[in-house]
Amino acid sequence: MDLKLKDKRVLITGSSRGLGYAAALVLAKEGARVAINGRDENKIKSAAEKMSKETGAQVIGLAGDVSLADVPEKLVKQTAAAFGGLDILITNAGGPPSGSIDSLDEAAWQKGVDLCLMLHVRLIRSALPFLRTSDSASVLTVTSISVKQPIENLLLSNSIRMATIGLTKSLALELGREGIRLNSILPGWTETERVTELMTARAAVNHSTAEEEARKQSELSPLGRLGQPEEFANAAAFLVSPAASYITGVMLNVDGGMYKGTL
Repeated sequence: MDLKLKDKRVLITGSSRGLGYAAALVLAKEGARVAINGRDENKIKSAAEKMSKETGAQVIGLAGDVSLADVPEKLVKQTAAAFGGLDILITNAGGPPSGSIDSLDEAAWQKGVDLCLMLHVRLIRSALPFLRTSDSASVLTVTSISVKQPIENLLLSNSIRMATIGLTKSLALELGREGIRLNSILPGWTETERVTELMTARAAVNHSTAEEEARKQSELSPLGRLGQPEEFANAAAFLVSPAASYITGVMLNVDGGMYKGTL
């Protein structure tokens, strides 16, 4: 299938590694022009050069912490300036720290709000003037399966990401008449650096190893394994592409069937 992504102008935040990097790589292979983002300038520039050499696509690396209030607008403007506009926005970032109601203080909650909600708000709001001039405008928010099935000891993620789902659905309804589509992917347990960190934290509590915790988590999937970043990326590339032009307001589980509900 031709996803019709050639020369589409894309910004993906939180894409120096993990799910964001995987999505950027697939989009670049499809011929899109891609801006990737991470906090470390040297690392993100190096990642962009590597991706460009591998795919032959135009890839730029933009440094900045998207949880800071002024960074999202800068990233959007830098992308639009480099590519002459913006067609696709994927709002992604690393997850907040684990913890319980007793261990998380007010500052941790505020940081969680900035990381798991406000970065999406700020990026989308900044991108709208450019998306409104695109003939294939699409936004994908990356959240977590935790919005449907809370994950133990991830109170911040379980709570705050649900607001991003409300944001995504509301804007899909509000902006659809302008030709702007909004969807979200709810990834489950996928083999990324973030999940390795969470498995290591579990292992410390359970006096086991990260490998053992990953094995136990894999057994909860009907497929008997964790996901691969490229499996998430393939779904993301389809949803943001013109090939999915009649899909909006969808919250898609990419979790290997780990979510046990029917809705």
